[in-house]
Amino acid sequence: MERESFEDQEVAELLNREYIAVKVDREERPDVDNVYMTVCQALTGQGGWPLTIVMTPEKKPFFAGTYFPKCKRYGRHGLMEILTKLADAWKESPDKLAETSEQVVQEVERTMLSNLKGTLSEDVLDKAFEQYEQRFDPEYGGFGDRPKFPTSHHLSFLLRYYQRTGKEAALRMAEKTLDAMSRGGMFDHIGYGFSRYSVDERWLVPHFEKMLYDNALLAWTYIEAYQLTGKVKYARVAEQVFTYILRDMTHPEGGFYSAEDADSEGEEGKFYVWSPDEVTDILGAEDGEWYCALYDITAEGNFEGQSIPNLIARDLETAARLQGGTAEQWQERAERCRQQLFLQRERRVHPGKDDKILTSWNGLVIMAMAKAYKALGNETYLQAAVKAAQFIISHMRREDGRLLARYRDGEAAYLAYADDYAFLVWGLIELYEATFDLSYLKLALELNAQMLELFWDEQSGGLYFYGSDGEALFTRNKEIYDGALPSGNSVAAMNLQKLAKLTYDAKLSRIADTQLAAFAGAIEHYPSGHAMFLIALDMAYGPSSEIVIAGRRDAMETQQMIEAARSGFRPNALTVLVPAGEEGEETAKLIPLVQDKRAIGGRTTAYVCVDFACQSPTADVDELAELLADPMDE
Repeated sequence: MERESFEDQEVAELLNREYIAVKVDREERPDVDNVYMTVCQALTGQGGWPLTIVMTPEKKPFFAGTYFPKCKRYGRHGLMEILTKLADAWKESPDKLAETSEQVVQEVERTMLSNLKGTLSEDVLDKAFEQYEQRFDPEYGGFGDRPKFPTSHHLSFLLRYYQRTGKEAALRMAEKTLDAMSRGGMFDHIGYGFSRYSVDERWLVPHFEKMLYDNALLAWTYIEAYQLTGKVKYARVAEQVFTYILRDMTHPEGGFYSAEDADSEGEEGKFYVWSPDEVTDILGAEDGEWYCALYDITAEGNFEGQSIPNLIARDLETAARLQGGTAEQWQERAERCRQQLFLQRERRVHPGKDDKILTSWNGLVIMAMAKAYKALGNETYLQAAVKAAQFIISHMRREDGRLLARYRDGEAAYLAYADDYAFLVWGLIELYEATFDLSYLKLALELNAQMLELFWDEQSGGLYFYGSDGEALFTRNKEIYDGALPSGNSVAAMNLQKLAKLTYDAKLSRIADTQLAAFAGAIEHYPSGHAMFLIALDMAYGPSSEIVIAGRRDAMETQQMIEAARSGFRPNALTVLVPAGEEGEETAKLIPLVQDKRAIGGRTTAYVCVDFACQSPTADVDELAELLADPMDE
């Protein structure tokens, strides 16, 4: 529409004569996008982008749609025709359109009451699993038909459900999907990172746009799959995603950019596709033919006469087993070839980069990198997470502490939304557990308190999408659906539980309970549409554990204890370090859980508690490992 209409002189003249035209970046103003997308769905039965809304001066909509060509074409109404008719109708009977807009507003407000109160039970987790099973594609992985989206929180829920119930089908669905996505063309095998979604059921042909939040959330889930299964291949995918983010999506001062376009030189995917001749010119005949055979690069092509590299037919391990040699030898050869192809690809015209830095999406990367550091011990990830957090604190908060949503070209703007607060708090909690630096936990508590002050619904519970100090739209909505991004309400439901447990704050604990109850009706109606909320419920139903390690921060035995606490898959565990001296006293003031837990006899001592019932303390790393194995297996 931008090329066809908004840059067209005739359309511009009509718009400027009859309307006030407002163009909205839905990533900068998700509050506007969220409300008016609901309008479009209510009026037309479907939504999508670009989103076209016509409204009264009071911001009350009476017409909605998505894409319109400039002029009528193939049965689709044209923008010129629509704008002319609506302008005439406004002149002739404005009262009638105003009445229509009031009816639209009432219907939208009714449909937005997603905080349907009710009573949840553990059965809702079973119901969600059954829904995933019904929609699962056993051949290619993923859920439903094409297009397929890499919604990672579905898979993270299934990992937790497997741990809770031992049902192999849950793990099988998660692993099948993780394997298929990383082997398909949706994953960039040359430069790494995941594209937005797959247009086909096989994960072969992506919509080539790369989004920061997809990559952050997928890295989180691949790390969790590694922790649960011990399979190094999942850690490797996460590491490759981080390689992409740190190389291509990182601001010099530490924040992370938002996205890369799908097209370059006017063609979608041109930057990413190959022909056999190109590959053999770069690698030579022998390596070139080997690489093309492995990665499905053929003369016929698999995408508009060109080839998207993929491993759908067979992975490296299978190829090595069938054709001889070890998997390590094949991986080394593939990596050598990849590096040469990558260097050559860098000379191509790159897709455009959206260099906005969004607080919410940066919070997700901070979370994922902090988790990766805890799981893999790579200091690079920790340093990147710390630097990004410092960037947001320095550049994206007003002097009064109010968080802002977007930074670009030296300017921070737009009051942050519930998602910004919830996602950043999540990242800060993970960063505290990665560093045991109390400043991150203090900031998490401060921002969480500010979030509740600005967004909390005192009457019904739940968080409004935009703050009480934000621009007033025709309705104030709450988002609970966990789509491509988890909702702020779902992430907050998890954060509130963690912060309440760490601080013994009775008020926070009550709010956490209210948050879970506020949306019970919506969750019960369609559990699998609320995967992140289910993750919060999984924590609430327990068992959860608290691991307290008391000892000198730099002592070898302390580091061994921390490493033991971080091993394996314990998503519902909180880990706290009580250092010696004043720092330990400060920790005890902030985290009452640790007040009576000290190093015994000068030796680093670990305490393992399950739902606040504590085992006998131990100064032995092996015994700690045994204590950690039992509670989460119950």
